[in-house]
Amino acid sequence: MLFVKYPELLKELVAELLGIPLESIETFTIKNPEMPPENLGDKFCRLDINMTVNGRQVDLEVQVSNEGDYPERVMYYWAREFSSALLTGQGYSELPRTIIISIIDFTLFECEEYHSFFQPLETMRHTLLSDKMGFHFFEFPKLPDDANQEDMLLLWLLLFKADTEEELERIKGMEVPVMSQAINAYYTITASSEFREKERLREKARHDEAQALHNARHEEKVGFARKLLTRNRPIDEIVEDTGLTCEEIKALRI
Repeated sequence: MLFVKYPELLKELVAELLGIPLESIETFTIKNPEMPPENLGDKFCRLDINMTVNGRQVDLEVQVSNEGDYPERVMYYWAREFSSALLTGQGYSELPRTIIISIIDFTLFECEEYHSFFQPLETMRHTLLSDKMGFHFFEFPKLPDDANQEDMLLLWLLLFKADTEEELERIKGMEVPVMSQAINAYYTITASSEFREKERLREKARHDEAQALHNARHEEKVGFARKLLTRNRPIDEIVEDTGLTCEEIKALRI
């Protein structure tokens, strides 16, 4: 919500993530300004912002939990964006450069650097096959705790990583204008009725998911208990094996 409501802040962030001068961005469009409500309860919480930056397709992915096979997922996201960009009648040379930026709250690579960038290279000569494929990864667990006022990339990432208002205020206290602007915008967003409604929907979705999971586990226990009853197992053993109460198991006999 913050970056969609304040696209100038998003532009500054993207310039740092891509390692390009802010003034070099001449065209900048957000292609998916609305967050689908059905995504709010996702326990793995993968959010993305699709943009066109100077003719390039840029997808900013934010993921808080490692679902496994993340590099393959990222390549799938890239293939989806890249292949859908070719319009009828266009030649392959007109396919845009497509970049996936992943900000992740888990360790993915066995290296000390928090930023990794991948492109397709020949394995011996390291010759670039094409600059139309690119993957940036920024890993939160590898970030240092502090940054100086000149390291804007690290400041942005620490802003993303901040869990408490104290951490936000520490960044704000560095008196870097764009950081102060971003934090003030964040406070404005979180005080809005729209944000509170999204929070309510997210909590409801999580509660519904937890209840559905509880019901599914209970039904699994009931099914197991019925099988044990058909085998004439003693009730006290079924209680121990399933976690159901004695009353619940006796009711299954009826």
